[in-house]
Amino acid sequence: MESELHFLKEKKRRFESRLNESVLPFWLKHGLDREHGGIYTGLSRTGDVIETDKSVWFQGRALWTFMNAYEMYGKREYLEAAWCILGFLERHCFDKDGRMFFRVSEDGRPVIKRLRYFFSETFAIIGMASYGRIVGDDSYKERAYSLYEFVEEIRNKAGMLIPKMNQDVEPSISFGPYMILINVLSELRKALKEREGEINLSINNLIDDIKRYFIRDDMSLVLETCSPDGSFMKEHFEGRLLNPGHAIELSWFLMNEGFSQKRDDLIKLGVKVFDWEWNIGWDEEYGGGIIQYRDALGLPLSEYHQDMKFWWPQCEAEIASLMAFRATGDKRYLDRFSIVDRYIEEKFVDSIYGEWFGYLHRDGTLATDIKGNMYKGPFHIPRMYMKSIETINYLLASN
Repeated sequence: MESELHFLKEKKRRFESRLNESVLPFWLKHGLDREHGGIYTGLSRTGDVIETDKSVWFQGRALWTFMNAYEMYGKREYLEAAWCILGFLERHCFDKDGRMFFRVSEDGRPVIKRLRYFFSETFAIIGMASYGRIVGDDSYKERAYSLYEFVEEIRNKAGMLIPKMNQDVEPSISFGPYMILINVLSELRKALKEREGEINLSINNLIDDIKRYFIRDDMSLVLETCSPDGSFMKEHFEGRLLNPGHAIELSWFLMNEGFSQKRDDLIKLGVKVFDWEWNIGWDEEYGGGIIQYRDALGLPLSEYHQDMKFWWPQCEAEIASLMAFRATGDKRYLDRFSIVDRYIEEKFVDSIYGEWFGYLHRDGTLATDIKGNMYKGPFHIPRMYMKSIETINYLLASN
């Protein structure tokens, strides 16, 4: 165990260095818009702004990131970044009907509003909940909870979401919203201790739905899409599509809930899902890395980026590996953690300009050296470092 503790201490030192000396400084220097407020995410390898429109998802996500980094390290610049982002989010990212935009201009004028989803809202919730909790401002905690209630109205009231496909011809339900809401509620629970009981109930209802519809013991996998009765849509690309990174993210959400609620059944379920999805997603044939998509029946995939290696599934695998080691003490999960980390260091980390590359071909060669876009920004990578450090701290304290 002594060698394992030394290994974890070394990883923690490097993770803290990567987080505080490379990743977050890159976004503070190049992404933060000190003139208009908010954060740009369309950045080149060197940090030049190559897209001035702003991702609304990332106003909420970056707010969460900088607040949690501030909580961990107390750096004033992280809190100041959060203020800059929060002000822009409040001034420019909500429409008159209460819904949020997906994309706005540099100065906050609406560009795209996506009525199929409520993810802009969910990321605003985690950002505001964290802000309110960490600075002790109850108004933001309550605003976050009110926005969650609005999301539930959007989700459940007929006509508020425009479905992607004709539900009369091919009715379906998607895994993503259920999983995201577990994360949203876990952040609200930290901010609103007095609501812990009702929040746990809501989380457990979501987990029950995920078990009912998407976690398939008969196939040892997690579906992204299924029929409303839970049946496998094997006749369609969407029904067969597997997203290992997404399911691995679920696995550590389940383990995290098991730790929080002291429920061994959720911890065991999370470990099981991680084992399935590691076997599905880890690409031994091409030198490692979690692959973007697989087909549940091994049939050809239709997505053009189906065999790429994106940055964020590697982040989820690193978190899940450490959590599974915490849950079981089984060294093979520490070995998984080590090989994912090695792959990230060799393929994704940019040791010259900082931060990470985001997109590799299947063989590990660089597809583009872009550092950010509407979907890649300061969230998955800093979250991975912070959650990993948190887990390492627990393991070190326990030994």
